[in-house]
Amino acid sequence: MSTYRDLTAPIGSRRAPVLRTVGTRERRSHLTAPRVPTVGIDIGGTKVMAGVVDADGNILEKLRTETPDKSKSPKVVEDTIAELVLDLSDRHDVHAVGIGAAGWVDADRNRVLFAPHLSWRNEPLRDRLSGRLSVPVLVDNDANTAAWAEWRFGAGRGEDHLVMITLGTGIGGAILEDGQVKRGKFGVAGEFGHMQVVPGGHRCPCGNRGCWEQYSSGNALVREARELAAADSPVAYGIIERVKGSVGDITGPLITELAREGDAMCVELLQDIGQWLGVGIANLAAALDPSCFVIGGGVSAADDLLIGPARDAFKRHLTGRGYRPEARITRAQLGPEAGMVGAADLARLVARRFRRAKRRRVERHERYERYAQARRDQDTA
Repeated sequence: MSTYRDLTAPIGSRRAPVLRTVGTRERRSHLTAPRVPTVGIDIGGTKVMAGVVDADGNILEKLRTETPDKSKSPKVVEDTIAELVLDLSDRHDVHAVGIGAAGWVDADRNRVLFAPHLSWRNEPLRDRLSGRLSVPVLVDNDANTAAWAEWRFGAGRGEDHLVMITLGTGIGGAILEDGQVKRGKFGVAGEFGHMQVVPGGHRCPCGNRGCWEQYSSGNALVREARELAAADSPVAYGIIERVKGSVGDITGPLITELAREGDAMCVELLQDIGQWLGVGIANLAAALDPSCFVIGGGVSAADDLLIGPARDAFKRHLTGRGYRPEARITRAQLGPEAGMVGAADLARLVARRFRRAKRRRVERHERYERYAQARRDQDTA
């Protein structure tokens, strides 16, 4: 009877072996992945967003909560994720969970090696959550999941070689070639924001100076605006008046709003950020030669106020300009839900192994029931 002993084991321990290894590449094409609903989780420094996503990228239901304080233990964030997934599972037949985390994820997509906005250091997130949720769990960097979503359902559809750049507090990125996210040997490829573009330039939280994200990101945009406002510059009078002299209230969305209203300083700041964006894109084009750059993240909401100057700077700085094809530069289409949608869709690639394991368990249980019934019939004969 030992063949059937796993039938009485706790659910989490029965299903956990299914989840041991995802591997360093997408094992199965998205074209043959089961068309089942999955949950995507997007974890940032300020929010945790969870949604049930169907096979066409449609969000069936979405929940959002604040990220627990980063001073708290990693278990607090894990508890938040589990609660959101279980809440959604009450109303949807969930077959897998994908997590896009703002941090470095190892090549096996199990451990979050480092998350700057959370207390995760070499955290085995996938293994811990898979036992609690009893479905396959996939963990990836949030820029990778956003790039996958844009390639599958958004601005990157039809592209064979795509680079995504996410402009938020800093700069994230991802590389996608021939239907595969390129994560690098150790899983941390795409950290474009820490390319050094100005030797000895602004100090970056990473410890280096002159990183790209110190010149083209939400932080850079706000820093420049606040410096002008603090100096009581005449060009900053518009934004000083809007925040009633409180320099700390200047934010990226406010700068974008004023730029759309025609504030000259805010327009100029976005042009500066866009020009630095174009310089970095030209460097990436020289190294990677993609067909398309997709620009996402909160700062991309400035649209042509940012992307127009980026295209101009890209053309000026592109190696071999005039003698080579130029990559297309476009704004992301899926907005802040891209990371969540991509995480859910990537999770669909591992949902099949759970379905197969579940089917085997059901078949094993049915065989045992037939065997037990036959024994009972013999005993009563």
